[in-house]
Amino acid sequence: MIGADSGQLGVMTFQRALDVAKQSGLDLVLVADNATPPVCRIINYGKVIYEQRKKEKEQRKLQHAHKAKEIKFGCNIDPHDYQIKINHAIDFLKKSYNLKASMMFKGREMAHKELGFGIMQKVVKDLEGHGIAENTPRLIGRSIIINFNPAHH
Repeated sequence: MIGADSGQLGVMTFQRALDVAKQSGLDLVLVADNATPPVCRIINYGKVIYEQRKKEKEQRKLQHAHKAKEIKFGCNIDPHDYQIKINHAIDFLKKSYNLKASMMFKGREMAHKELGFGIMQKVVKDLEGHGIAENTPRLIGRSIIINFNPAHH
């Protein structure tokens, strides 16, 4: 038996333990049922549940970091549009998101893959220091894809 102040109260019968818990206005909670004898503790159970839920909620809040954001580039993107997209990408990486940079080739743009690879190399260069490229730009079907992980400072 463990008391409300975390002090040992010794071995006692279940009824005696229940009486002690009622006198202090707290709950009797089984902590280790496979121990011999089983270990019980006098605590405010409602408070323990509240604290537990609060911790779980905090954990869920921190899990957003595993989400990924995607930025799509066009083959003949305007320099100003490109800069805006790069700024968005930097913001996502600063907020600890994983980032996927992709470029989709439409129609005859496939004949000029080297332009696409040039832009994607520039993306890797511009995001240096903010994110770490998982791989080199690679062509998958009609698109070039690179994944970035946030670089923690």
